[in-house]
Amino acid sequence: MELNNNGSSTYKPNEHLANERTYLAWVRTGIGIMAFGFVVVNFSLFVKQIGLAFGTNIKTPSHGYSAIIGILLVAFGVLAIMLSYWQYRKTEEQLKNNTYRPSTVLTSI
Repeated sequence: MELNNNGSSTYKPNEHLANERTYLAWVRTGIGIMAFGFVVVNFSLFVKQIGLAFGTNIKTPSHGYSAIIGILLVAFGVLAIMLSYWQYRKTEEQLKNNTYRPSTVLTSI
């Protein structure tokens, strides 16, 4: 933390906290995407279990698109968390060095 000419800090706690809140929001979003991926993977199993519970034989497609889509969603969630950590660290360094420039990279993706 540096002091400028008039003795006030150039690195304010509220800037750090805002950066941290943004990071945690992205982590929450990534976890939500990953959870939805798990739901998609297990959807066909759920449909089969419901059919057994009601005593009917429900046939689900055997090509397995739900597994592929679910795995892609989980991977996308992990990628979102990794990119948000990178952005958090980059913004933290810029705030410390008083060279902050806003970036729209993550929101553009």
